[in-house]
Amino acid sequence: MLDRLTATATGLDGIPAWFLRLGVPVFAAPIAQLFNQSIIADVVPSQWKTAIITPVPKVKQPAHPADFRPISITPILSWTLERFIVRSFIYPAIQQPNHKLFLADHFAFIPTGSTVAAIVALLHTVCSMLSVNPYVHVHVFAFEFSKAFDTVRHKTVMEKVAELHKPDQIYNCIVDFLCNQSHCTRYANVNSSVATVSASIIQGSGLGPAAYLINAADLRPLHADNDIIKFTDIRT
Repeated sequence: MLDRLTATATGLDGIPAWFLRLGVPVFAAPIAQLFNQSIIADVVPSQWKTAIITPVPKVKQPAHPADFRPISITPILSWTLERFIVRSFIYPAIQQPNHKLFLADHFAFIPTGSTVAAIVALLHTVCSMLSVNPYVHVHVFAFEFSKAFDTVRHKTVMEKVAELHKPDQIYNCIVDFLCNQSHCTRYANVNSSVATVSASIIQGSGLGPAAYLINAADLRPLHADNDIIKFTDIRT
């Protein structure tokens, strides 16, 4: 995992990706032991739970807080461990049939999902209707949820994660990661005080996209003749 690290922003710990790649012969064994112990003990290091928010201007001359896009950055080691959990346990779990969580209509944050896949699914639905009907009236309603990640309740997410088939240690590890989260803001090389995060999923974390995918898994149409196509976009 360290060999595959790409250039990315550095978290609050200040450890860059190039340093971890360069020191792989020395760091690999102790970091692997740290990751394994973290999963076995169901404990995520507290230093990895603090994200740093770097405001990125959305306009050329920002004058108000709304003119900035808050990008959360977590430590690279935390992001690496989270991605390992997602790829090794969460993705295989969501591919198994589940009567409570339906993920076939979601086209983001999964290995086979993309914008093209979402459009193909929409066209396939219309063409399938035309194959058995002389004509079809298509009504498309598009909804956009603003700040969807910021409104996710941890309790709700974990109730849905509990429905997935995965080891208990993974569930407990995710619970510990969501508990006692915090963040601070860095602007003009000055850090603000640290504030506790009691809700939301940190967008810059490796677990965030998968957690939101699970959270939206029970959003389904009430009428059998209706179809829903879900896609999520994280702007970075």
